[in-house]
Amino acid sequence: MQRSLAVLFARRCRPNKWASLESSLLYWRKVKEFTVFLSQLERPPGDLDEITAPMVKRWRTSLPRTGGGYNALTKVASLLGDDARLQSGPVADELAERMKRPASKTQSYSEAEFDKIKVAARRQFRSALLRIDENAQHLERWRRGEIVEGSRDWVIGEGLDALARTGELPYAAHPGGQRTLAGRYRRAFGGARAEVTWQRLFLSQSEAIGLSVLLLAAFGWNTSVINRAEIPKAAPDAGEDGRPTYRILLEKRRRGAGNYFETRNVTDERAGTAGRLITEALRATRFARTIVEELAPGTDRLVVWHALKIDQDHSDPSRLAPVGWFHFGIPSDAASPWGRDMGFSGSPFRRGRRTVNALDRRQPGQNSQASHDRDYALVDKRVQTMAVETIARGAEDAADRARKAVLVAELRDEPDEGDVETATADCHDFDNGPFPAPGGGCGASFLMCLGCENARVHPGHHPRLVHLHQALTNLRSVLPPQAWESDWGDVHDRLENLKGKLGDGQWAQAQDRVTDTDRTLIKSLLSGELDA
Repeated sequence: MQRSLAVLFARRCRPNKWASLESSLLYWRKVKEFTVFLSQLERPPGDLDEITAPMVKRWRTSLPRTGGGYNALTKVASLLGDDARLQSGPVADELAERMKRPASKTQSYSEAEFDKIKVAARRQFRSALLRIDENAQHLERWRRGEIVEGSRDWVIGEGLDALARTGELPYAAHPGGQRTLAGRYRRAFGGARAEVTWQRLFLSQSEAIGLSVLLLAAFGWNTSVINRAEIPKAAPDAGEDGRPTYRILLEKRRRGAGNYFETRNVTDERAGTAGRLITEALRATRFARTIVEELAPGTDRLVVWHALKIDQDHSDPSRLAPVGWFHFGIPSDAASPWGRDMGFSGSPFRRGRRTVNALDRRQPGQNSQASHDRDYALVDKRVQTMAVETIARGAEDAADRARKAVLVAELRDEPDEGDVETATADCHDFDNGPFPAPGGGCGASFLMCLGCENARVHPGHHPRLVHLHQALTNLRSVLPPQAWESDWGDVHDRLENLKGKLGDGQWAQAQDRVTDTDRTLIKSLLSGELDA
C-alpha cells in the first residue's frame, strides 16, 4: 500500500497538480490519518485493491463534521480516485459520497476594527521607513566626504557603509568562537542592540509583517502571494508628472493550471495610494535587496527583512531560503504574535483578507469568482447585511441589464449564403440593421454585432470569439473596474452568454483552434482599428 500511495503522490507532484510543498504535505497528513485508521482494523488491507466499501463507509462516518473532516474526505477520495483499481465499483461509489461543507467561522472585521489594524501597521512601517531614509542620507553624506573624519558621525557613516555592503557591522572574534561588536562602533552607535545597529538600514521581521498587512489592505493579497511577490518593475517612462507606474506580477497558485500568474499595473498617484505603498516598500528594502542580489543574483522578492541571527530557523516551505542575514515574506508562526503585540487578538491576515476581498474590493483575489462568492462573500455577516439594499437595486435593473447584455445574434451550424462577414459574426442584412449610419448601412462597432438580431454566429467564428473573451478578461485585471465595465462589460457578458450556450466542450475545442489570424483580428478590433 505504501508503494501504491507513493505512485499516486508521484503523479501529482507536477505544476498543474501540486505546485508547492504545502499541497503535498496537506494530502500526506490526511492520507496518514486514513492509513492509521486502516491499520487499526481487525484485518487491515495490504494494498489499495483490498480496501472494501464497508471500510470506506466506516472511515467516512467516523470523520467529524468539521472543516478537518471535510478536508480529509475530499482529499483522500480525490487521491485514491487516481488509482485505476478504485475508479469503479462499490469502493468508488463510497468514495464519491460527499459531506456537507461546514460553514466558515471566519468573519470580516468591522470597519473600526480594520481601521485600527491598518493604522497600527502604517505607524510601524512609516517609522521604519523614516529611520531608513534618515540613515541613508547620513550614509550618502559620509560617502561624499561631507562629514569630519574621526568624528562620531563619521564613525557612524563608516559603520553604515559596512552595513549597506555586508548586512552587519564589523565584529571582533574571540577564541571561544564568540563575537562582539567592535568597540568604536559600539560607542558611536550607542550599543549593540538591533534597534541602534542594523535596523538603521533594514526592516525587522515585525516591520516586514507590518508592511505585509498594508499590502493586504491595499491589494487583498494572502500570505502565499506576499511570500512570492516579486519586485515590481517601474515603467521606463514615468510620464510628464513623474509618477511611476509599476507592473506587478503575481503568482496565484489556487487559480489552477494556466492561471498561475496575473499582471497588474498600479501608479504612484499620491500619498495613501497603493502605488505610493509600492514606492515606499522599495525604499525601505533597497539596501537589503542590493545585498541579496549580490549574494544570490535573481532572488527577486519584494518583502525582505534582516534576521536577528544569521542562522535563524527557517522551516517554512512557502518561502525562499534565507540569503545571508536576509529572509523573505512572512514566517507562518509570526503573524499571530505580531497581532498580539499590536494589541489585537491574533493574525490579521485571514480575517483581513476576507474584509478586503468581500467588502472593499468585492471581487476575487487569488480565487475564482465561484470560490470568492462561496467562501468569502456569501458567508460573511457584514456582506449579508449590506446585500439587502444591493439586491433590491439589482432587481430593479435586472431586466434592462438582461436586454443589453445577452447574446442576440442567432447561432447557426454553418454560414448562410449571401451573409457578409464581420470581425465577430456574419451580417444577414447590413442595410437594415438597428443601428443605421447617416449615409446608409450599419453604423455600429463590430463589437455590437453580438447584440444585433441580424448577426449570425457559426463555428467558424467560435475561435476568435473565445480569444476575444480571454482578451477582455485580461483587460479586466489592468483597468479600473468602472472603466472596464463601461467599455467592455456588455460585450463580455454576451460572450459569457455564448459560452453557456455552446457548453464547455465546444468552448474548449474552439480555444484549441485559435489562429494567429484570429489573434491579429481581435488585437485590431480592441485597438479601434476595425471600428465601423
